[in-house]
Amino acid sequence: MAQKGADLDEESFCCSICLDLLKDPVTIPCGHSYCMKCLQGLWDAEEKVPSCPQCRKTFTPRPVLVKNVTLAALVEQLKKSGLQAAPAGLCYAGPEDVVCDVCTGRKLKAIKSCLSCPASYCEEHLQPHLKAAALKKHKLVEPSKNLQENICSRHDEVMKMFCRTDQKSICYLCSVEEHRGHDTVSAAAERTEKQRELEESQQQIQQRIQDREKEVKLLQQEVEAINHSADQSVEDSEKIFTQMIRLLQKRRRDVEQQIRSQQQTEVRRVKGLQEELEQDMAELKRRDAELKQLWLTEDHSHFLLNSPSLIHVRPLTYFEDVTAAVSELRDKLQDILREEWTNISLTVSHLDVLLSEPEPEPKSRADFLRYSRQITLDPNTANRHLLLSKKNRKVTAMEEPQSDSDHPDRFTDSFQVLNHFHSAATCWTGGGLL
Repeated sequence: MAQKGADLDEESFCCSICLDLLKDPVTIPCGHSYCMKCLQGLWDAEEKVPSCPQCRKTFTPRPVLVKNVTLAALVEQLKKSGLQAAPAGLCYAGPEDVVCDVCTGRKLKAIKSCLSCPASYCEEHLQPHLKAAALKKHKLVEPSKNLQENICSRHDEVMKMFCRTDQKSICYLCSVEEHRGHDTVSAAAERTEKQRELEESQQQIQQRIQDREKEVKLLQQEVEAINHSADQSVEDSEKIFTQMIRLLQKRRRDVEQQIRSQQQTEVRRVKGLQEELEQDMAELKRRDAELKQLWLTEDHSHFLLNSPSLIHVRPLTYFEDVTAAVSELRDKLQDILREEWTNISLTVSHLDVLLSEPEPEPKSRADFLRYSRQITLDPNTANRHLLLSKKNRKVTAMEEPQSDSDHPDRFTDSFQVLNHFHSAATCWTGGGLL
């Protein structure tokens, strides 16, 4: 009895939050007492209306916590008399813990649950299961709050059977009543079977994970290869375009130099002609005066004898031909860039990535153009009744034979011509090319 009174006193002076003796005890309006820091921390962490952790009574507004001096003095007296908190070997159950089903009064924390009983036990009350031969056969597991799930709601028996027909756990009485004739096995046997299936599923999942990891690694390598190839291609393209720009700049400087050189030559020539013309002007002025005198003469023979011959002045030409030649070069360069740009774009956009889906069959004109290539017809193989275009890209059937030179590769018996791209024969059928 004395021990129970001591336990009661100890519980009366313990904080239900920290499970230790009260420190700076405070008493709230419902009458329960706590450590001031424990209660303040609990209320500060909650966003809802403050309430008592034990009776759940709410308080509006939040009470002002004031130290209970009397209770604090009692706690100090208990400390001086040697009364302490729960012994080191005991651990009282908190709100989230599984409690011992045998403990009375303040319950201790359970360390094991028995599926056969079913009940949960603290260390002290678990001892019979560890010592008694009959209880040693019981199935002990980690503490669980869901032991009632193992009890049949109809017969209040532990469900040690499993009905495969209905896919549910049942007790022994269920197996001989409403589940009679069903495919029933022990829960342990069903667990073993489920575990085997689970292991197989895990192995399959792990294998798929390994496969996916390999695929991810391959794709990562592909990404690195694409990035490296793209960087290298950009670098090489930049070098090539730089070379082309330098070549064009050099040609521009050469043309400019030639123009300036020719300009100086022509200016010198024109200035020489200017001096000659100035001399001619002086001579012409003199002759003009003579002509005026000749105009006034009445002697026809003298007039005809002294009439001057016509002077022919050659028109001057400048550098229009050079501009026209440069313009023609620009047009040709634009034609080349326009013809080759499609091939460059298609080559860049067509990447063969690992694990990608196979490309669908081309259906539209745009789909077919992805595989298009420029061809050039070989004039040395064209039948004499076929007329090739200026760039050897098109062919037209002619009634009259063309005056082409003899060549050993020329088709003579059929309207055909070879192309340079695949060295394949292109045949004129009258309605188009094959």
